[in-house]
Amino acid sequence: MIHALPKLASRARALALLMLAIVISGCSTSQIVVRGAMPLMDGGLEAMNRETDLELASSAIPATLKMLEGMAVGDPGNSQLRIYLAQGFYGYSYSFVEQESPTRAVALYTRCLDHARAALNSQGFKADIEVATLEELDAALAKSSKRIVPALFWSASCMAKRTDLDRTSPSGIAQLARAARLMQRVLALDENYYYGGPHMFFGVYYGGRAPMFGGDYALSEQHFAQAREATTGKLLLVDVLHAEYLARQQMDRIAFHNRLTTVVEAADDLLPEMALANQVAKQRARYLLSKEAEWF
Repeated sequence: MIHALPKLASRARALALLMLAIVISGCSTSQIVVRGAMPLMDGGLEAMNRETDLELASSAIPATLKMLEGMAVGDPGNSQLRIYLAQGFYGYSYSFVEQESPTRAVALYTRCLDHARAALNSQGFKADIEVATLEELDAALAKSSKRIVPALFWSASCMAKRTDLDRTSPSGIAQLARAARLMQRVLALDENYYYGGPHMFFGVYYGGRAPMFGGDYALSEQHFAQAREATTGKLLLVDVLHAEYLARQQMDRIAFHNRLTTVVEAADDLLPEMALANQVAKQRARYLLSKEAEWF
Protein backbone atom coordinates (compact mmCIF):
# COMPACT_ATOMS: atom_id res chain seq x y z
CA MET A 1 0.00 0.00 0.00
CA ILE A 2 2.83 2.38 0.88
CA HIS A 3 4.50 1.69 -2.49
CA ALA A 4 1.26 2.59 -4.30
CA LEU A 5 1.09 6.11 -2.88
CA PRO A 6 3.83 7.59 -5.10
CA LYS A 7 2.12 6.09 -8.14
CA LEU A 8 -1.23 7.58 -7.14
CA ALA A 9 0.38 10.94 -6.54
CA SER A 10 2.06 10.78 -9.91
CA ARG A 11 -1.22 9.96 -11.65
CA ALA A 12 -2.98 12.75 -9.80
CA ARG A 13 -0.34 15.23 -10.94
CA ALA A 14 -0.66 13.98 -14.52
CA LEU A 15 -4.45 14.34 -14.38
CA ALA A 16 -4.13 17.82 -12.92
CA LEU A 17 -1.73 18.82 -15.67
CA LEU A 18 -4.13 17.43 -18.29
CA MET A 19 -7.06 19.36 -16.84
CA LEU A 20 -4.93 22.49 -16.68
CA ALA A 21 -3.99 22.03 -20.34
CA ILE A 22 -7.68 21.69 -21.25
CA VAL A 23 -8.57 24.88 -19.37
CA ILE A 24 -5.67 26.82 -20.87
CA SER A 25 -6.43 25.66 -24.41
CA GLY A 26 -10.06 26.67 -24.06
CA CYS A 27 -11.19 23.30 -25.40
CA SER A 28 -14.24 21.61 -23.96
CA THR A 29 -14.31 17.88 -23.33
CA SER A 30 -16.57 17.53 -26.38
CA GLN A 31 -14.09 19.36 -28.57
CA ILE A 32 -11.26 17.12 -27.39
CA VAL A 33 -13.28 13.98 -28.11
CA VAL A 34 -14.31 15.22 -31.56
CA ARG A 35 -10.82 16.31 -32.56
CA GLY A 36 -9.41 13.05 -31.33
CA ALA A 37 -11.84 11.23 -33.61
CA MET A 38 -10.94 13.20 -36.74
CA PRO A 39 -8.39 10.62 -37.99
CA LEU A 40 -11.22 8.07 -37.94
CA MET A 41 -13.32 10.45 -40.03
CA ASP A 42 -10.48 10.73 -42.54
CA GLY A 43 -10.39 6.96 -42.88
CA GLY A 44 -14.16 6.71 -43.10
CA LEU A 45 -14.28 9.25 -45.92
CA GLU A 46 -11.58 7.41 -47.83
CA ALA A 47 -13.44 4.11 -47.41
CA MET A 48 -16.70 5.65 -48.61
CA ASN A 49 -15.03 7.15 -51.67
CA ARG A 50 -13.73 3.67 -52.55
CA GLU A 51 -17.17 2.03 -52.22
CA THR A 52 -18.51 0.45 -55.41
CA ASP A 53 -21.92 -0.70 -54.14
CA LEU A 54 -24.34 2.20 -54.63
CA GLU A 55 -27.08 0.64 -52.52
CA LEU A 56 -24.70 0.17 -49.59
CA ALA A 57 -23.45 3.75 -49.93
CA SER A 58 -26.95 5.22 -50.12
CA SER A 59 -27.92 3.37 -46.94
CA ALA A 60 -24.77 4.25 -45.01
CA ILE A 61 -24.33 7.93 -45.83
CA PRO A 62 -27.39 9.38 -43.98
CA ALA A 63 -26.39 7.80 -40.65
CA THR A 64 -22.83 9.02 -41.14
CA LEU A 65 -24.04 12.55 -41.84
CA LYS A 66 -26.17 12.58 -38.68
CA MET A 67 -23.21 11.35 -36.65
CA LEU A 68 -21.04 14.12 -38.08
CA GLU A 69 -23.73 16.71 -37.34
CA GLY A 70 -23.79 15.49 -33.77
CA MET A 71 -20.04 15.94 -33.60
CA ALA A 72 -20.44 19.46 -35.01
CA VAL A 73 -22.73 20.32 -32.10
CA GLY A 74 -19.87 19.43 -29.76
CA ASP A 75 -17.27 21.29 -31.81
CA PRO A 76 -19.05 23.91 -33.94
CA GLY A 77 -15.87 25.73 -34.94
CA ASN A 78 -14.20 22.64 -36.41
CA SER A 79 -13.75 23.73 -40.02
CA GLN A 80 -12.56 20.35 -41.30
CA LEU A 81 -15.62 18.65 -39.83
CA ARG A 82 -17.87 21.25 -41.45
CA ILE A 83 -16.18 20.67 -44.80
CA TYR A 84 -16.76 16.92 -44.49
CA LEU A 85 -20.44 17.66 -43.82
CA ALA A 86 -20.74 20.00 -46.79
CA GLN A 87 -19.06 17.46 -49.06
CA GLY A 88 -21.25 14.68 -47.67
CA PHE A 89 -24.54 16.50 -48.12
CA TYR A 90 -23.55 17.55 -51.64
CA GLY A 91 -22.51 14.03 -52.63
CA TYR A 92 -25.56 12.36 -51.10
CA SER A 93 -28.00 14.81 -52.67
CA TYR A 94 -26.41 14.67 -56.11
CA SER A 95 -26.00 10.91 -56.11
CA PHE A 96 -29.23 9.68 -54.54
CA VAL A 97 -31.83 12.43 -54.11
CA GLU A 98 -32.11 15.11 -56.78
CA GLN A 99 -33.45 12.95 -59.61
CA GLU A 100 -36.23 11.51 -57.44
CA SER A 101 -37.01 14.54 -55.27
CA PRO A 102 -35.68 17.93 -56.43
CA THR A 103 -37.47 19.74 -53.60
CA ARG A 104 -35.78 17.60 -50.96
CA ALA A 105 -32.47 18.04 -52.78
CA VAL A 106 -32.78 21.83 -52.54
CA ALA A 107 -33.18 21.50 -48.76
CA LEU A 108 -30.14 19.22 -48.56
CA TYR A 109 -28.03 21.57 -50.68
CA THR A 110 -29.05 24.35 -48.30
CA ARG A 111 -27.72 22.31 -45.37
CA CYS A 112 -24.57 21.70 -47.39
CA LEU A 113 -24.20 25.45 -47.84
CA ASP A 114 -24.81 26.11 -44.13
CA HIS A 115 -21.92 23.84 -43.17
CA ALA A 116 -19.61 25.27 -45.84
CA ARG A 117 -20.38 28.82 -44.65
CA ALA A 118 -19.67 27.77 -41.06
CA ALA A 119 -16.27 26.53 -42.23
CA LEU A 120 -15.62 29.87 -43.92
CA ASN A 121 -16.62 31.78 -40.78
CA SER A 122 -14.41 29.67 -38.52
CA GLN A 123 -11.47 30.35 -40.83
CA GLY A 124 -11.90 34.11 -40.54
CA PHE A 125 -13.67 34.89 -43.83
CA LYS A 126 -15.41 38.18 -43.06
CA ALA A 127 -18.06 38.61 -45.76
CA ASP A 128 -21.46 36.91 -45.70
CA ILE A 129 -21.40 35.21 -49.09
CA GLU A 130 -25.18 35.50 -49.55
CA VAL A 131 -25.92 39.06 -48.40
CA ALA A 132 -22.66 41.06 -48.55
CA THR A 133 -22.36 43.62 -51.31
CA LEU A 134 -20.35 42.44 -54.29
CA GLU A 135 -17.65 44.96 -53.38
CA GLU A 136 -17.42 43.51 -49.85
CA LEU A 137 -17.40 39.98 -51.23
CA ASP A 138 -14.66 40.74 -53.75
CA ALA A 139 -12.54 42.43 -51.09
CA ALA A 140 -12.81 39.41 -48.79
CA LEU A 141 -12.02 37.03 -51.63
CA ALA A 142 -8.96 39.04 -52.64
CA LYS A 143 -7.56 38.58 -49.11
CA SER A 144 -8.31 34.86 -48.95
CA SER A 145 -5.50 32.32 -49.07
CA LYS A 146 -5.19 28.74 -50.26
CA ARG A 147 -6.01 27.59 -46.72
CA ILE A 148 -9.73 28.27 -47.24
CA VAL A 149 -9.99 26.78 -50.74
CA PRO A 150 -12.06 23.75 -49.53
CA ALA A 151 -14.61 25.97 -47.75
CA LEU A 152 -14.88 28.29 -50.77
CA PHE A 153 -15.19 25.35 -53.16
CA TRP A 154 -18.04 23.65 -51.31
CA SER A 155 -19.81 26.95 -50.60
CA ALA A 156 -19.81 27.74 -54.32
CA SER A 157 -20.77 24.20 -55.33
CA CYS A 158 -23.70 23.97 -52.92
CA MET A 159 -24.97 27.46 -53.73
CA ALA A 160 -24.85 26.79 -57.48
CA LYS A 161 -26.51 23.38 -57.24
CA ARG A 162 -29.32 24.74 -55.08
CA THR A 163 -29.89 27.49 -57.65
CA ASP A 164 -29.81 25.00 -60.53
CA LEU A 165 -32.66 23.03 -58.95
CA ASP A 166 -34.73 26.04 -57.85
CA ARG A 167 -34.84 28.20 -60.97
CA THR A 168 -38.12 29.84 -59.93
CA SER A 169 -36.30 31.75 -57.19
CA PRO A 170 -36.07 35.47 -58.10
CA SER A 171 -32.61 35.66 -56.54
CA GLY A 172 -31.36 32.62 -58.43
CA ILE A 173 -29.31 34.42 -61.08
CA ALA A 174 -27.72 36.68 -58.47
CA GLN A 175 -26.86 33.68 -56.28
CA LEU A 176 -25.30 31.88 -59.24
CA ALA A 177 -23.15 34.94 -59.97
CA ARG A 178 -21.99 34.97 -56.35
CA ALA A 179 -21.13 31.28 -56.54
CA ALA A 180 -19.08 31.94 -59.67
CA ARG A 181 -17.15 34.69 -57.83
CA LEU A 182 -16.25 32.25 -55.07
CA MET A 183 -15.20 29.56 -57.53
CA GLN A 184 -13.18 32.02 -59.58
CA ARG A 185 -11.06 32.60 -56.48
CA VAL A 186 -10.67 28.84 -56.00
CA LEU A 187 -9.60 28.57 -59.64
CA ALA A 188 -6.92 31.21 -59.06
CA LEU A 189 -5.64 29.59 -55.85
CA ASP A 190 -5.79 25.88 -56.75
CA GLU A 191 -7.30 25.04 -60.14
CA ASN A 192 -6.94 21.29 -59.65
CA TYR A 193 -8.56 21.13 -56.21
CA TYR A 194 -10.87 18.12 -55.83
CA TYR A 195 -9.86 16.45 -59.09
CA GLY A 196 -10.19 19.57 -61.21
CA GLY A 197 -13.45 20.57 -59.51
CA PRO A 198 -13.21 24.31 -60.33
CA HIS A 199 -12.91 23.51 -64.03
CA MET A 200 -15.92 21.17 -63.86
CA PHE A 201 -17.88 23.98 -62.20
CA PHE A 202 -17.10 26.43 -65.00
CA GLY A 203 -17.66 23.81 -67.68
CA VAL A 204 -21.24 23.59 -66.39
CA TYR A 205 -21.50 27.33 -65.69
CA TYR A 206 -20.65 28.37 -69.24
CA GLY A 207 -22.05 25.31 -71.01
CA GLY A 208 -25.48 25.05 -69.41
CA ARG A 209 -26.82 28.39 -70.71
CA ALA A 210 -27.38 29.89 -74.12
CA PRO A 211 -24.91 32.67 -75.04
CA MET A 212 -27.66 35.32 -74.75
CA PHE A 213 -27.94 34.38 -71.05
CA GLY A 214 -24.23 34.40 -70.31
CA GLY A 215 -23.20 31.03 -71.72
CA ASP A 216 -19.93 30.56 -73.60
CA TYR A 217 -19.55 27.20 -75.31
CA ALA A 218 -15.88 27.66 -76.18
CA LEU A 219 -15.01 28.48 -72.55
CA SER A 220 -17.07 25.54 -71.38
CA GLU A 221 -15.19 23.22 -73.72
CA GLN A 222 -11.86 24.55 -72.43
CA HIS A 223 -12.80 24.03 -68.79
CA PHE A 224 -14.06 20.51 -69.37
CA ALA A 225 -10.82 19.68 -71.20
CA GLN A 226 -8.78 20.99 -68.25
CA ALA A 227 -10.93 19.06 -65.78
CA ARG A 228 -10.38 15.91 -67.82
CA GLU A 229 -6.64 16.54 -67.85
CA ALA A 230 -6.54 16.79 -64.04
CA THR A 231 -7.32 13.05 -63.75
CA THR A 232 -6.17 11.95 -67.21
CA GLY A 233 -9.80 11.21 -68.04
CA LYS A 234 -10.31 8.79 -65.16
CA LEU A 235 -13.01 10.74 -63.31
CA LEU A 236 -16.10 9.84 -65.33
CA LEU A 237 -18.22 12.65 -63.93
CA VAL A 238 -16.43 15.11 -66.23
CA ASP A 239 -17.87 13.44 -69.34
CA VAL A 240 -21.29 13.08 -67.74
CA LEU A 241 -21.46 16.81 -67.01
CA HIS A 242 -20.07 17.63 -70.45
CA ALA A 243 -22.87 15.63 -72.06
CA GLU A 244 -25.63 16.76 -69.69
CA TYR A 245 -24.92 20.47 -69.94
CA LEU A 246 -22.78 21.43 -72.94
CA ALA A 247 -23.72 18.76 -75.53
CA ARG A 248 -27.39 18.99 -74.59
CA GLN A 249 -27.38 22.80 -74.74
CA GLN A 250 -25.72 22.65 -78.17
CA MET A 251 -28.23 19.98 -79.28
CA ASP A 252 -25.27 17.79 -80.24
CA ARG A 253 -26.87 14.36 -80.00
CA ILE A 254 -23.83 12.48 -81.27
CA ALA A 255 -21.52 13.99 -78.63
CA PHE A 256 -24.17 13.45 -75.96
CA HIS A 257 -24.60 9.78 -76.86
CA ASN A 258 -20.92 8.96 -77.39
CA ARG A 259 -19.69 10.52 -74.15
CA LEU A 260 -22.34 8.84 -72.04
CA THR A 261 -21.87 5.48 -73.73
CA THR A 262 -18.13 5.70 -73.05
CA VAL A 263 -18.88 6.33 -69.38
CA VAL A 264 -21.22 3.35 -69.09
CA GLU A 265 -18.66 1.06 -70.73
CA ALA A 266 -15.66 2.30 -68.70
CA ALA A 267 -13.80 -0.08 -66.39
CA ASP A 268 -14.98 -0.11 -62.77
CA ASP A 269 -11.41 0.17 -61.42
CA LEU A 270 -10.50 3.22 -63.45
CA LEU A 271 -9.90 5.46 -60.39
CA PRO A 272 -10.11 3.36 -57.20
CA GLU A 273 -9.86 6.30 -54.79
CA MET A 274 -13.00 7.78 -56.42
CA ALA A 275 -14.80 4.53 -57.20
CA LEU A 276 -18.09 5.72 -55.69
CA ALA A 277 -18.11 8.90 -57.79
CA ASN A 278 -17.47 6.84 -60.91
CA GLN A 279 -20.31 4.45 -60.08
CA VAL A 280 -22.60 7.45 -59.56
CA ALA A 281 -21.43 8.81 -62.93
CA LYS A 282 -22.33 5.52 -64.60
CA GLN A 283 -25.76 5.52 -62.98
CA ARG A 284 -26.40 9.09 -64.10
CA ALA A 285 -25.13 8.33 -67.61
CA ARG A 286 -27.68 5.51 -67.93
CA TYR A 287 -30.44 7.84 -66.76
CA LEU A 288 -29.43 10.55 -69.24
CA LEU A 289 -29.27 8.05 -72.08
CA SER A 290 -32.83 6.99 -71.23
CA LYS A 291 -33.85 10.62 -71.91
CA GLU A 292 -31.98 10.93 -75.22
CA ALA A 293 -34.93 10.38 -77.56
CA GLU A 294 -37.09 12.75 -75.53
CA TRP A 295 -34.53 15.58 -75.51
CA PHE A 296 -33.27 15.31 -79.08
